[in-house]
Amino acid sequence: MPQQAWSDKRERQYKDIKKSERERGRGEKRAEEIAARTVNKTRAQHGETKGSGGQRSQGSGKTRDQLYEEARRRNIDGRSKMNKQELANALGRS
Repeated sequence: MPQQAWSDKRERQYKDIKKSERERGRGEKRAEEIAARTVNKTRAQHGETKGSGGQRSQGSGKTRDQLYEEARRRNIDGRSKMNKQELANALGRS
């Protein structure tokens, strides 16, 4: 079930998770599904996908910590005292 869009790192991660799930007694198909879903979720969370996967259904789509890290990278002043909404506004999001 590995996919072409996955990097070598994600391929290794997929194989490791699949092996671990098989060792836990899961069937081959179920182990493949769990491994693929886990890798895809990780890719989405790290911004490695083009789609909207991994984003939350409400709010700005990112956690406060994710917004804070982006604000830190952009060197936005006062970010440590901002809440999620203020961070989103400072980053130009609604």
